[in-house]
Amino acid sequence: MKQTAGRKQLGAFAPKFAQLNDDVLFGEVWDREGQLSLKLRSIVTISALIGKGMVTSALEYHLATAKANGVTKEEMAEILTHIAFYAGWPNAWAAFGMAQKVYEDDIGDNHGGFFGQGKPNDAYAKYFIGQSYLNPVSKPGDPLPIYNVTFEPGCRNNWHIHHAKSGGGQVLICVDGHGYYQEEGKRAQLLKPGDVVEIPVGVKHWHGAAPDCWFSHLAIEIPGEETSNEWLEPVDDATYHAL
Repeated sequence: MKQTAGRKQLGAFAPKFAQLNDDVLFGEVWDREGQLSLKLRSIVTISALIGKGMVTSALEYHLATAKANGVTKEEMAEILTHIAFYAGWPNAWAAFGMAQKVYEDDIGDNHGGFFGQGKPNDAYAKYFIGQSYLNPVSKPGDPLPIYNVTFEPGCRNNWHIHHAKSGGGQVLICVDGHGYYQEEGKRAQLLKPGDVVEIPVGVKHWHGAAPDCWFSHLAIEIPGEETSNEWLEPVDDATYHAL
């Protein structure tokens, strides 16, 4: 790897620093492939930068380098999701914004944002008006189930309630498009990427897309004892179109 950015940007002001950046860091350290592959070095580097909260142009450069070194979009999504639990959601969220730009050619025309649209949510179709899609983010058996749920324009789920003897509930993290969340007896909340909704147990609610826009959110199932969902009546057109 031949790096010249140090000399170009700082060569006149700090020639020694520029030389160390180009020849030692990006030369000797990154070129030690016998110790770690370039792919692993990229993963370590972006993890360290996000952990320190350095969501800057340096991170964007290393995200692009990671892609060039063989880190796929799916792997990057999993890496950043894992990092979020150790480096903080705000840091990871900012990193996802940069990663989407780096991997935009790999996302294609599918909806669902960075996490992908997934397959038609046929198992729960009877609880939705319109077509929804489901893409698992966590692995089967993981203690914290996470799914990317995508709604076509106008799609929404029925009113429902999360139950649990202890713990339980759900967290929604909006990742693409615009949608709504509403609790019974309250005004609907407009949702956009970056918004987070915490849904406690025992609260009747619904969520879904805006009438003219696709919408995706991560649904995080909070662990609990004797958890269940109670599906209720659909959100009628009068209620929905009055928003």
